[in-house]
Amino acid sequence: MITIRPPGPKNPPIIGNLYAFRSDPLGFLGSATREYGDLVYFKVARQNMYVVNHPDYVREILVANQGNFIKSRALQRAKILLGEGLLTSEGQHHLRQRRLVQPAFHRERLAAYAAAMSECAVRWSERWQAGRELDISTEMPQLTLSVVAKTLFSADVQSEASEIGAAMTSVLQMFRLLLLPFSEYLDKLPLPAIRRFEKARARLDSTIYGLIRERRKSGEDTGDLLSMLLFAQDEEKGGGMSDEQVRDEALTLFLAGHETGANALAWTWYLLSQHPEVERRLHEEIDSVLAGRAPELADVPQLRYAEMVFAEALRLYPPAWAIGRMAKAEFSLGGVEVPAKSICILSPYLVQRDARWFPEPEKFDPERWTPEAREARPKFAYFPFGGGARVCIGERFAWMEGVIIMAAIAQKWRFRLQPGQHVEPLPLITLRVKNGLRMIPESR
Repeated sequence: MITIRPPGPKNPPIIGNLYAFRSDPLGFLGSATREYGDLVYFKVARQNMYVVNHPDYVREILVANQGNFIKSRALQRAKILLGEGLLTSEGQHHLRQRRLVQPAFHRERLAAYAAAMSECAVRWSERWQAGRELDISTEMPQLTLSVVAKTLFSADVQSEASEIGAAMTSVLQMFRLLLLPFSEYLDKLPLPAIRRFEKARARLDSTIYGLIRERRKSGEDTGDLLSMLLFAQDEEKGGGMSDEQVRDEALTLFLAGHETGANALAWTWYLLSQHPEVERRLHEEIDSVLAGRAPELADVPQLRYAEMVFAEALRLYPPAWAIGRMAKAEFSLGGVEVPAKSICILSPYLVQRDARWFPEPEKFDPERWTPEAREARPKFAYFPFGGGARVCIGERFAWMEGVIIMAAIAQKWRFRLQPGQHVEPLPLITLRVKNGLRMIPESR
């Protein structure tokens, strides 16, 4: 029997659950699913919202019925920064752009990427001093920024990394304001927050357009992503990309590629610092496989436990903590008729902490990632990279980056949490560490 609406928290008049959802989204969504089940209804102002918390429902939206959905308000509003890049575009434009970008992530390019990842990690970690405090939540973004710049754009941005990182932080903080109902009208106002956002966007644009100008001027095809974007021709429809289109794709991959990887690595170091036995096993594997040399692509399949550690960190702290989809037409899900224009929230953070799929879900246990354990779970009990036609285009890049950087750094360093910190997640567009992550590096 089809019902009109699933259960959910009481919706106050006019604003609905806007305040509760914005002030503590992880707590609000977690409490709602614990109390009301796998499909929960609430409202944010006039917007119908559905929290989807079962692997079968996730598959229905991301795969089986994916043609009925577009990106939700968060990524529609992200166009103010990312334009019509892969993350925000829809329909035929998205398919065309994905065809043009896809070769940059083909297997034959991974060896060159792996070498750059290893080199950047070794070079970056040589700056550290044993016993001198680091903010890992700042160090990792600057490291992964240098990796993305080197691998996808053949550029060295180490001297700019801190400025670019600060601009990225400003942009992410601003999105909380841009997601408010009627925030479209705020864009034109001379508010301090809007000015900070515009300044940060201009700083990011200066880097990307600078790279485009240099490459256009030289005419050199270096075989990296930027060259692919600049010289690509659509075999089906003909024509290449304008500078603005190249900018949108380059900035999307520039930001998404380093922000998500940085968050995943920061949480990985935190978890390892709290679990010395897991850390010991990781060090044993790294020492056995690498024997003192820098990691390379051929080592990745041998660093099996490192991959399990990274997978478990992504389970507990997925950088893309929530995925939003808006229904184009009414559809049925779990016996409920969901109206057109409703937003469905699929949260890897919630589903991946569900005891039905992961016993003792709060426990950090890389053994969950043996082949046998993987097979025993529903496919979409774990989806840190999304799924379906819009699965993250850089997923293989991200797995390789996580393992190689972890191995390169853990070969020489271990990290200890500075005492007295309260470590908790900060759910912006990505899942950052609130108030930073102060750690002490120790030489191995």
